[in-house]
Amino acid sequence: MTAKTEKLVIVGDSAFAEIAYEYFTHDSKFEVVAFAVEREYLKRDSLFGVPVVAFETVQDRFAPAAHHFYAANVYTQGNKLRTRLYETAKSKGYRPASYVSPHAFVWRNVKLGEHCFIFENNVVQPFVTIGDNVVLWSGNHIGHHSTIKSHCFVSSHVVVSGFCSIGESCFLGVNSTISNNITVGNRCVVGASATIVGDVPDETTAVGLWKKPKA
Repeated sequence: MTAKTEKLVIVGDSAFAEIAYEYFTHDSKFEVVAFAVEREYLKRDSLFGVPVVAFETVQDRFAPAAHHFYAANVYTQGNKLRTRLYETAKSKGYRPASYVSPHAFVWRNVKLGEHCFIFENNVVQPFVTIGDNVVLWSGNHIGHHSTIKSHCFVSSHVVVSGFCSIGESCFLGVNSTISNNITVGNRCVVGASATIVGDVPDETTAVGLWKKPKA
């Protein structure tokens, strides 16, 4: 187990929070000292022997200056929930933590934003830019010179080819494929197993074989 040099509050106590606890505890410098849940959803006092506290008052027990945070929420509300909790925790003064699996391949010149979670078996090629608050679940390929903007959720076994741009707050479904030089707009949903060979406008759900819309 990696030596613990920093303390971490996980925001959330759902399945992703449990997974984040495992990775941060057994494979990072962070010691998880609390889970924080919005009071409306606070149903238990502890998880894995760690206290579960109200997010609204977490700063009263766990000083922001001494703790990092990770908002372990998936793509609920089109990524809006994770984004809201991330921004609120930052406004409280907590520092965002990231996790990058040692079993992921992330090339040395990749530009990686804050508060990202990159699971095992991801390949992130040279000259890729990834924004803030992005989740790459396991086994994705992010091709060279591509950009994934902030607040996106990329599920598993997704292929983003070279020179692509994925807009903010997008969801890319399992086994979807984005061809070279494609732009996916903001707040889009790319369905499971979709093949994207044309640009996708903002706030679009793209499924099946997606070609460039006719003018």
